Amino acid sequence: MLQFKKDSIFTRNNKSKTCVEELPQGGIFAVWGSPGTGKTTVAVKLAKYLADHKKNVVLVLCDMTAPMLPCICPPSSLEIQKDSARPLGSLGSILSATHVTDQLVKSNIITHKKLAYLTMIGMLKGENEYTYAAYSRIQAEEFLTALRKTAPYIIIDCSSYIANDILSAVSIMECDAMLRLSNRDLKSISYLSSQLKLLYSDAKNSGKQYKVLSNVKPNQGVEHMAGALGNIDFQLPYSRELEEQYLAGTLLEDMNLRNSKAFCSEIEKIAKEVLGC
Repeated sequence: MLQFKKDSIFTRNNKSKTCVEELPQGGIFAVWGSPGTGKTTVAVKLAKYLADHKKNVVLVLCDMTAPMLPCICPPSSLEIQKDSARPLGSLGSILSATHVTDQLVKSNIITHKKLAYLTMIGMLKGENEYTYAAYSRIQAEEFLTALRKTAPYIIIDCSSYIANDILSAVSIMECDAMLRLSNRDLKSISYLSSQLKLLYSDAKNSGKQYKVLSNVKPNQGVEHMAGALGNIDFQLPYSRELEEQYLAGTLLEDMNLRNSKAFCSEIEKIAKEVLGC
């Protein structure tokens, strides 16, 4: 387990190569929260919103234990290499390289056949954290630097367990803004409370976090959550259609049912206020 000490993952490196000039629009946006809060769902829907509005975006799926790429869209919707049954590349092959270059990232990006402005990077079906060689903070920082040169918008779906996930931890430290998701249950609140020392280890990082209450069902009071979490910036309502898409692995499809209207409106609000789109 990581310790709270100097030069740990959660200590900002002022000489980091990821400290580049901020873009007038866009940047790196991390989506993080306690387990089961819909991090991947929100990250995917934000990436799709950007792509639908003709903004070039890279969606990064950090989870190496349970690869999420096969869970968000059918394999048939992805561009694959000729004479190959596998997509173009894997997040693991990027991070396991001695040095992460722009060309390496571009060669491992996966494209979607119907969403011309969306590209993705994640672990492939059947892979896990032991499929590739271990990586360090250096590769994670080089990866973020390369991503900034690849597209104006980067959406990173972070793992909940940041103490054991270098890429997610570095992404949170170096992102331009972060959405911090929570459910309305005590376990979710307790988990977030246990992570606050990590998240706020750098005062510079605390001002760019947006608190998001996720999966809010009708007639559920949220007033007490404001007392536990502080001011809530966004509330994502429950959508039956969204749940069905998640279960079917079709999160990149459009949402058309009436009960999804409130969720889509909140995603649009986040995109405009946080992502500047």
